[in-house]
Amino acid sequence: MTNPYIAIIPARGGSKRLPGKNIRVLGDLPLLAHSIRYAQASSRIQRVIVTTDDPAIAAVALDYGAEVIQRPHELSGDEAPTVSALQHVLAQLTEWPEAVVVLQPTNPLRPVGLLDEALDYFEQHNVSGLFTVSPNPHKLGRIEAQRFVPFNYHFGQRSQDMEPLFYENGLLYVCKPSLITQGAVMDETCYPLVVTHPYAAVDIDTEADFAYATFCLNYYQTKHKSNHP
Repeated sequence: MTNPYIAIIPARGGSKRLPGKNIRVLGDLPLLAHSIRYAQASSRIQRVIVTTDDPAIAAVALDYGAEVIQRPHELSGDEAPTVSALQHVLAQLTEWPEAVVVLQPTNPLRPVGLLDEALDYFEQHNVSGLFTVSPNPHKLGRIEAQRFVPFNYHFGQRSQDMEPLFYENGLLYVCKPSLITQGAVMDETCYPLVVTHPYAAVDIDTEADFAYATFCLNYYQTKHKSNHP
């Protein structure tokens, strides 16, 4: 394979809950740059491409060594799915990679070894893709007719006896280009790679999320010599 992997980072402008979040400084880097640097740290990633409709985001991406593909206005609204932006990127390429690694800038903190672990699994198994998940320890339920109806446990059940459940944490996705052209980033054949690191809980959409990300970055770097690059 001459071009096995590329990384695509979708980063549109116009965030309503946290304006300018993709270029807001987290630690000593713009939020977007954390994902760019993460992809660049892997020798297996041949190209790092940011797809955006925002000139300020594009400028930051270029400053940190990523390529930029201008995203059309019709693919940049609140209702536009991420896969449409990925399809647009693939349409601009003269040579498709073996697989695409999708990194969301709103998930800036990732354990260093995670990407290699994901790519190793992708190479060794016949899957159309892979995505990261984390254990969900909460007792969940629905409210029906003003009553709480347990979903994954029964009243009085110990947490350790509950059926294990997981949530899609958004840290990274790996998928074949053919899956993207079919309109999906993952399907039922994709492998769920379990991540238990606290970084998995960092997903920035609000001011409180940003404050939590700052805490995690500072705590794990200074107190535990974090693996974050």
